[in-house]
Amino acid sequence: MHPGRRTRRPAPVAFTLRAQVPRLGRRTAASSSPTPRTSRSPQCGIAQPGTQVSAGSWPDAAVPLGPWVEFRRKRPVLVGMDLVRSAALLTIPAAFAFGVLSFAQLLLVSLVVAAADITFRAASGAYLKTLLPAADLLVANARLESTTWTTTIIGPPLGGAAIAVFGPVATVVADAVSYLLSALGIRMVGGQEPRPERRQAARMRAGDLLDGWRYILADPALRPLFFNTVMFNGLVMATDALLAVLMLGKLGFAAWQYGLAFAAPAIGGLLGSRLARPLVTRFGPHRVLVTAGTLRALWPIGLVFLRPGTGGLLLVMGVELGLIFCCGVFNPVHATYRLERTASGRVARTLSAWAVTTRASTALLTAVWGVLGGVFGPHIAIGLAGVLLLATPLLLPRHPAAPPA
Repeated sequence: MHPGRRTRRPAPVAFTLRAQVPRLGRRTAASSSPTPRTSRSPQCGIAQPGTQVSAGSWPDAAVPLGPWVEFRRKRPVLVGMDLVRSAALLTIPAAFAFGVLSFAQLLLVSLVVAAADITFRAASGAYLKTLLPAADLLVANARLESTTWTTTIIGPPLGGAAIAVFGPVATVVADAVSYLLSALGIRMVGGQEPRPERRQAARMRAGDLLDGWRYILADPALRPLFFNTVMFNGLVMATDALLAVLMLGKLGFAAWQYGLAFAAPAIGGLLGSRLARPLVTRFGPHRVLVTAGTLRALWPIGLVFLRPGTGGLLLVMGVELGLIFCCGVFNPVHATYRLERTASGRVARTLSAWAVTTRASTALLTAVWGVLGGVFGPHIAIGLAGVLLLATPLLLPRHPAAPPA
């Protein structure tokens, strides 16, 4: 047996558990919001609970960080981003305690957390690719997806209990502490990280900021997947606020019913992520990617038939269950496919560009659909998004891609 293999094999479990601690904190903290939040994952189209403002409103802040991360060891970057997010969040309860909390501070904290979040995601993808052999990437991504849906299910009830006992500030503290625990856990991950190749130029140039987009657009397999992700995520997210207005306003659903309609179907994501690897083993990654990516686009159009009462509630739960299940299958296959297609020296820049574009387009489409909802009504706007979603499978890769050079 290869001497380094013994330390590598446990890494998918270790990295998964330690990287997912902040997700539980974010979902716990989301319960402090006065408005109900949906539980779809980011790749499924909806930002994580509690991060919709911070992660979606300031994507440009992370643009310079992708090239910066690429030429540095990823583990110190991951730890640093966790510490930055924790420190930023802890300023909120501190300011609240002294009675000086302001909206400007909340905006600044959201900017810092958003930039650090995108940077962490870019670095974690690059780190995962160097930490694990290619055969383990799907296993690790499936476990990451599985724990994402697990924290989605248990986080909000924990947050509600914490608010009832300690008050809403406690959930922000819990979120900050979760980042500290994540930093500690990442420091304990085994395996040796190779030293990144040195940058040829002494200083980063303005043109280097576009390297990630150049790489994506030049790759025949990544390019269609990129546009599919951007359009799908943005259009699904665009219906989120409209659904809240429709269900809590015109249709008269109670807040607990709205929460239940989106929380209960999260079990579909857990089941889907567990099935991703067996499906890929049997049918191959390209067929699973295209099939799951097509099926997930068929569900949202059903929301146009939403009506008041128990039937309407069951309709939303059914649509969400089908959508989230397909996303649970699609997400780990998509993440693995993207890592395999991206050269090791390009991962951080590629993932950073991907995340920035996705979140910027999501913010833009959410604003556009808010205007459409105001002009034509929520039902028509949701239906329009559903129709456009039906076209997104055309952007999926049509043929299995040749191995990257």
